[in-house]
Amino acid sequence: MKIRIEQDANVEEAEAIARAMATHAETDVAVYIGDAEEPAATGEADRSPIEDDLGPTEREEELLAQIEEIEAGGPEKYKEQLPEEGKLFVRDRLELWFGEDGPTFEDGKFAEFDADDQLPADGLLTGAAEFDGRDVHFMANDYTVKRGSMAAKGVEKFLRMQQRALKTGKPVLYLMDSSGGRIDQQTGFFANREGIGKYYYNHSRLSGRVPQICVLYGPCIAGAAYTPVFADFTVMVEGMSSMAIASPRMVEMVTGEDISLQELGGPAVHAGESGSADLVARDEEHARQLVAELVRYLPDNSDERPPRATPTPPKYEPNGVDSVVPQDPNKGYDMRDVIERVVDRDSFFELQPDYGPEILTGFAHLDGRSVGVVANQPAERAGAIFPDAAEKAAQFAWKCDAYNVPLLYLCDTPGFMAGSQVEKEGILEQGKKMIYATSEATVPKQCVIVRKAYGAGIYAMSGPAYDPESTVALPSGEIGIMGPEAAINAVYARKLAEVDDPEERAEMEEQLREEYREDIDVRRMASEVVIDEVIPPSSLREQLVARFDFYEDVEKDRPEKKHGTVL
Repeated sequence: MKIRIEQDANVEEAEAIARAMATHAETDVAVYIGDAEEPAATGEADRSPIEDDLGPTEREEELLAQIEEIEAGGPEKYKEQLPEEGKLFVRDRLELWFGEDGPTFEDGKFAEFDADDQLPADGLLTGAAEFDGRDVHFMANDYTVKRGSMAAKGVEKFLRMQQRALKTGKPVLYLMDSSGGRIDQQTGFFANREGIGKYYYNHSRLSGRVPQICVLYGPCIAGAAYTPVFADFTVMVEGMSSMAIASPRMVEMVTGEDISLQELGGPAVHAGESGSADLVARDEEHARQLVAELVRYLPDNSDERPPRATPTPPKYEPNGVDSVVPQDPNKGYDMRDVIERVVDRDSFFELQPDYGPEILTGFAHLDGRSVGVVANQPAERAGAIFPDAAEKAAQFAWKCDAYNVPLLYLCDTPGFMAGSQVEKEGILEQGKKMIYATSEATVPKQCVIVRKAYGAGIYAMSGPAYDPESTVALPSGEIGIMGPEAAINAVYARKLAEVDDPEERAEMEEQLREEYREDIDVRRMASEVVIDEVIPPSSLREQLVARFDFYEDVEKDRPEKKHGTVL
């Protein structure tokens, strides 16, 4: 409302009128003096609820009491055990994740309200929440209710949450602490069309659509263990988490093996040997911190691009890149030292550091842009690609492509490992998957030949034939079917064996080696336009920033087909 008063009125009078009229008219008021274009005073209406004698009825108070009882969880004796195991009660856990006010809302709180047994919320909490500025769906087991086990009503809640995530396109957090399905109540949820088996059908439909992130807080056995392995990213908690297809008791019954749960499926097993865990947290707070860091690099869904961060300079001076990379192709070094001179300061977020360590995978920011880094690690087994590393790289590249995260390949490898043991472990099968994931990725890709690029390693690391937006090399780079030593042995072994004089043979070997190295030198490759450019190492960061910027909107078409058959 606008009110105009006489020219000779003062500001104090205008303010008094504005306050009075705003209160009386219950609307915002602007008071003008004379012909003034700007108001001399304004008054805001009080829009707070009008107090009256009406309050919560007995009916509402009864409901509030019932809600309070449900939120208290299972029997007190089970709650008292949680601190001994280093665990939070599930609702305290939600407060840790989502703040003092907890979730935005919860669904299915009254599940099994009228059960004969004490089953608050049927031991499974689901709903929506805000996590570090993101809207997310969540589920969380209540370990005080039948050890977080699952039955009909909880399964229904879980399925509804997943189905809603498909509609909204918002990420899903699985806060798992479940002993599996309730065997004594399996009728009604185990084999039903809308039973527990539908979890994994929905996981599959959500896969690549929205990020699915799972944190394990306890033993997840049998059916419960499939949720973490279906998730895009899984965090286990040291000394607390485990997952296995069957409990130690069942394993002993079936196989006779006497084994503890941690030995069977603890963090050391799944982070270092099976590859089923991406990260291991020290405790509950650290688990939340890791997920908060992870989501900085991811979009809400496959239709969006990852959020941009505030650009920062790298941790170490880019001018030092060339000093970090030894000229001797057989000398090891830590590829992280190169990464830290290229990406934004402290932004490299490594995943699966203990699994297949001869390849590094992780997210980083490059001038604020989220990128996925796939890098050979010469400090581990000379950077040769073993089956577990190939599998790790394939899965990571596949996830990056699903969520529109550009890929940066840093190549320094003698190629795929050879030998009877790796053949038994499926080097061809896992190598195929890595090459396939690299081939199928439609996000912008940049390949950097840091040093060695021998054998099929150059294929798996998105070399020139794999549709990268650029293949650039540092002056230390070499590209060839194999390294000089192996090549000389393969081609000239008989000729060298005919030379009796050791000095003459050594001289011939050195000459052949140098001739071969000239043939595989990246300058030769650039001369033949095999690669796009040989760049000064000090400009690597600058070049990558410019190239990712330029190719940001590149579009790549896949052949028209239902899907491939490799992954």
